[in-house]
Amino acid sequence: MCCAINNREWSEAEVRAAMQRPLPGMAAQVTMAPRPRPFRPPDGSTPRQAGVLVLLYPVGGRLHLVFTVRPTNLDHHAGQVSFPGGGWEEGDTSLAETALRETREELGISAEGIEVLGPLTPLYIPVSHNMVHPFVALAPRRPAFQPDPLEVAELLEVPLATFRDPSIQGEDRMEREGLEVVIPYYAVGGHKIWGATAIILAEFLALLDSLG
Repeated sequence: MCCAINNREWSEAEVRAAMQRPLPGMAAQVTMAPRPRPFRPPDGSTPRQAGVLVLLYPVGGRLHLVFTVRPTNLDHHAGQVSFPGGGWEEGDTSLAETALRETREELGISAEGIEVLGPLTPLYIPVSHNMVHPFVALAPRRPAFQPDPLEVAELLEVPLATFRDPSIQGEDRMEREGLEVVIPYYAVGGHKIWGATAIILAEFLALLDSLG
């Protein structure tokens, strides 16, 4: 879909260059969104604001992304693969700070040296009534992860170039309230990345792919 067959690694310089380009927004998001899916909150409602971090770091000369596998006992998104992040709290001076704070808390890492490169397009999450604001960030090295077991069942660390391979993309179908729902996903590390995480990832990959 968003990425041609290409085994070449993306560099830090390319990530920085991509984040200076105009965001593709919904045109990229819909490529990995469940169908049907609302992209806007109900009229007159005020979603909770949240921030998530698309965190990249080098391992062995290759940029990696980190995802969390959520515990199965959570109220929302149980068992799903997610970017680290969470809801805005009083005291957060920005949603980027929310994303950094939540990432520190979930992954048990220091924010020292982590550079926020910029935002992606905000995304409404119907099931939790959140408006999620994603931010792309770079760490100079692999963080010393100590994930909170109450929030993280497993860490999923994936080389960024993995997502150049279109063979990892697939679709599931399920029935919901009498309608067939098509759910695109990325299959990595024995997990399926779908829903909001896949939608956010699709826009980021589209930005990188726009570099040519």
